[in-house]
Amino acid sequence: MDEISLIRQAFSARQNAYAPYSGFTVGAALLCVDGTIYTGANIENAAYSPSLCAERVAFAKAINAGKRSFTSIAVVGGKAELGEGQIDLFYPCGVCRQWMAEFCQEDFTIIVASSEDKFGVYSLKELLPYCFSPKNLL
Repeated sequence: MDEISLIRQAFSARQNAYAPYSGFTVGAALLCVDGTIYTGANIENAAYSPSLCAERVAFAKAINAGKRSFTSIAVVGGKAELGEGQIDLFYPCGVCRQWMAEFCQEDFTIIVASSEDKFGVYSLKELLPYCFSPKNLL
């Protein structure tokens, strides 16, 4: 799976976001080692704290389907009224990075994109260099 295809799926998932309070819609597309893709969109809640990020929605769907091995995720987002190419790059929040650390290796790829032409590719280790992971509990 190439980066552009994953970015396209993240943009498609973004259309399902529920963000009536912030207007900040996010889509994510998570690629499993076996080639399966799970998408997610953010889901806000009036109390904010119970809101779900798109990345965690995608991971939860995959984990509930029995998947445990992942290679990469594409994440796109911005104000709902801004379309592809008009949004800025933004990065997964700390909670989502910690979720990734639970299920992914340090070389897991995180693609952040504002369009198919403008994106950055990072490893989990680059975005969360000193994570708390299951190995800390050994």
